[in-house]
Amino acid sequence: MNYLKTAVLLAGMTGVFLAAGFMLAGETGMLIALALALGMNFFAYWSSDKVVLRMYGARQVDARSAPQLYGMVGQLAENAGLPMPKVYIIDNPQPNAFATGRNPENAAVAATSGLLQRLSEHEVAGVMAHELAHVKNRDTLIMTITATLAGALSMLANFALFFGGNRNNPLGFIGVLLVAIVAPLAAMLVQMAISRAREFEADRIGAEISGRPLWLASALGKIEQAAKGIDNHVAEANPASAHLFIINPLHAHRVDSLFSTHPSTRERIERLRRMASGQAGGSDPLS
Repeated sequence: MNYLKTAVLLAGMTGVFLAAGFMLAGETGMLIALALALGMNFFAYWSSDKVVLRMYGARQVDARSAPQLYGMVGQLAENAGLPMPKVYIIDNPQPNAFATGRNPENAAVAATSGLLQRLSEHEVAGVMAHELAHVKNRDTLIMTITATLAGALSMLANFALFFGGNRNNPLGFIGVLLVAIVAPLAAMLVQMAISRAREFEADRIGAEISGRPLWLASALGKIEQAAKGIDNHVAEANPASAHLFIINPLHAHRVDSLFSTHPSTRERIERLRRMASGQAGGSDPLS
């Protein structure tokens, strides 16, 4: 059901994008919007991981430079039946993490220095397992597509606001207003719905990978509490990337609530606790 819901929402996002093009310039505008969407998604498919890692100043680490983190990710990737992803550390005091890459063979996981400093080894393992679940589910590609379409819609909205539609615009000034105001809002709502569905699924699969749902539950509570008081300036400057992180990194500005792409942390923790209550004890999956 989660995959079906995601497919429907992606189709809805594409529909909003094409409708925006039509309202600005009729059939010609719709074709231009389609070409723009295809072009941006082609670029995002091949280069989005490099762009986002560079944007956050992530530095790649290996078994020599970060043996504990690298070894942990390697063991969890083996548990998940995944190839070893590239591992990055972001020098940022806010505890957080994300995954990126177009497929499991070209994946990367990134943790902030704040995450490694503030969380226990088991909590970090829970977070890394969650990120590997995104890789396993190919959520990184799905979220790249939605973010790209949302960004393209914002571009169309700015174009409509400053230049208006052309004479082929079937709705006139009303169409311009709909593109400038309603289309970005609709895209944001779709992006939020997709992100929330994928986060719940990544929590579940991540808990299975680590074998300890409570590791992630504990980590989520600590990350959310810390993130409320520690700024992530890069994320604040690029709020459309907030959905990548395990916990919403935005809090410094009032408008941040508009970009709340994450489900309730309390509900995520409760689901993980219910999952843990149904598990029998076992050996440490990292031993």
